[in-house]
Amino acid sequence: MRAAKVDSNHAAVVSALRAAGARVESLAGVGHGVPDLLVGVPGTKRLALFEVKDGDKCKSAQKLTPAQVQWHSKWDGFPICTVDSPEAALRHLKVLQS
Repeated sequence: MRAAKVDSNHAAVVSALRAAGARVESLAGVGHGVPDLLVGVPGTKRLALFEVKDGDKCKSAQKLTPAQVQWHSKWDGFPICTVDSPEAALRHLKVLQS
């Protein structure tokens, strides 16, 4: 079993989403390009996948890995949000709630 590799802001993003009423399941341990979080918006029946990147790192270090690019392309058309901070996650959540 492989250890889950998460960005340093992963826990803060999860906490912010949960505090805003979202249901959040970490998928970080799955690997193979699968996004980090499954996010549900109660009352809307909406789900989205969130890829968490560390906003404190330089932009080149925040790029999707080749496995993530491949996975995202297979799921084109489904909501996959790339976020680099709790604030960015909350902005995406607000869109999902509307």
